[in-house]
Amino acid sequence: MKPAMEQRLHARFRLSHPGFTLQVNLDLPGSGVSALFGASGSGKTSCLRVIAGLTRSDPNCDACIVVNGDVWQDDASGLFVPVHQRAIGYVFQDANLFTHLSVAQNLAFGMTRVAPSQRRIALDQVVTLLGIGDFMQRQSGTLSGGERQRVAIARALATSPRLLLLDEPLAALDAQRKAEILPYLEKLHSELDLPVLYVSHAADEVARLADQMVLLDAGRVSAVGATRELMTRLDLPLAHGDGAGALIHATISGHEAEYHLTLVAFPGGRLRVASQARPIGQSLRLRVLARDVSLTLAPQVDTSILNILPVRVVALSDDSPGQVMVALDAGGTPLLARITKKSVDALALVPGRAVYAQVKGVAIVG
Repeated sequence: MKPAMEQRLHARFRLSHPGFTLQVNLDLPGSGVSALFGASGSGKTSCLRVIAGLTRSDPNCDACIVVNGDVWQDDASGLFVPVHQRAIGYVFQDANLFTHLSVAQNLAFGMTRVAPSQRRIALDQVVTLLGIGDFMQRQSGTLSGGERQRVAIARALATSPRLLLLDEPLAALDAQRKAEILPYLEKLHSELDLPVLYVSHAADEVARLADQMVLLDAGRVSAVGATRELMTRLDLPLAHGDGAGALIHATISGHEAEYHLTLVAFPGGRLRVASQARPIGQSLRLRVLARDVSLTLAPQVDTSILNILPVRVVALSDDSPGQVMVALDAGGTPLLARITKKSVDALALVPGRAVYAQVKGVAIVG
């Protein structure tokens, strides 16, 4: 195993097009899921293509790409590893399967890219991980959209990549197919010690899958950090609008079977969520939308709201005419509340003030 200091993904380059320049300097964890997030045209796919070696960066821009100690590009020494020699798995929006071949034959084609002695991921593991065992002999052209993407990911993993690149793999799927494939993408995160770069412009996907986020805006990196931190930073667009919300990492601490509720704990307190058929001690990802959080100066007793947390006001920022986004701290976990300016004045909210957050809705995202 490589020394821990090498377990990083580093990418520095510039890519110029008429009217657009992508300038990137990233240092990301060498495992887990890092999301490249931004509007269409921000440079997300171009970033993946340069890292993969499909697109050459500008000459003499001092480009450098290193994946867990493997140097794929270093302009200073004149090194450029061609794409076919980079240990990458690349999955596009379109699965791009060979429709005249069976699923098994598509996977076998993927395995031809790597010598048997260099295979680090067993085919049986890939098949089980993505739940495709029941249709290995089917022609890939007969699969649903979600099934095709699962096979495309399996084919990419069959190459035993050092880096998996997913370029909006759910963008072409309807809501039902997205719901079908998301649990399998979560397994990639939990069961494979492999860095994943995940391109998306959907905040709900990122909240569910990503540990780290890279925000791209017009070819520039505007922020890099833990997903739960960036989603609640008031100086970033993610923390504004009707879909703004916070990500909570919690652990199941008990069940109230008679009420069909599950208790979850995190450093900021305890929440009740819809009943989960999961054991005590299992981790959960929760998402709380800012519009589902109200604030009070004292804990309420005669209320139907079950989840009330002591919090501290961190910052306030205008969100829309008459609306204010309030950044909160719940025992070290960031939350957001979207309330009216009248409420801000009535409660005399200022940074540092202790209040209570009434959480009306909690979504389980992972």
